[in-house]
Amino acid sequence: MATSSDIRKGLCIRYNNDIYKIIEFLHVKPGKGPAFVRTKLKSVTTGKVIDNTFSAGHKIDDVRVETNKFQYLYNEGEIYHFMNTDDYTQIRLMKNLLDTPELMKEGEVVTVLINTEDNSPLSVEMPAHVVLQVVSTEPGVKGNTATNATKPAILETGAEVNVPLFINEGDKIRIDTEKGQYQERMKD
Repeated sequence: MATSSDIRKGLCIRYNNDIYKIIEFLHVKPGKGPAFVRTKLKSVTTGKVIDNTFSAGHKIDDVRVETNKFQYLYNEGEIYHFMNTDDYTQIRLMKNLLDTPELMKEGEVVTVLINTEDNSPLSVEMPAHVVLQVVSTEPGVKGNTATNATKPAILETGAEVNVPLFINEGDKIRIDTEKGQYQERMKD
């Protein structure tokens, strides 16, 4: 048993007869009244995100998890195939367990959280950023740079992100996987 002070990003807890992963949290200490923790919880079974507030000192039932590195192999519709990088065993996961499947290319190494009680996979954590190639984007228009102008670009995985006007087809760019946003152009 943990308390609300143990809440951190990535913690898996039992709540409302389901297992949730904490994706955001904020400790709040108002001028009047008791402190509390405002959280965003994502169900590992349905992928549904809910907001919840825990009062200070509230007991939470945390789930013991183990992390393993897995390599993404391929997907068949909603089913994604991964291989353990240590013992080469393969697992299949549903798309709703993945945070940003559209940013994952074949060969990408991810961290899979596994429930130690029944060895079931709970969620997949992407690396902090990925490098992907731009396969399609409109050319930038000169003189259209009064402010931070962006344009849509399609990446090699099929994802669409907004990029600055100087990005061209064939460029490799770094993407922040948490926000799904452009970070920088990579040098060859």
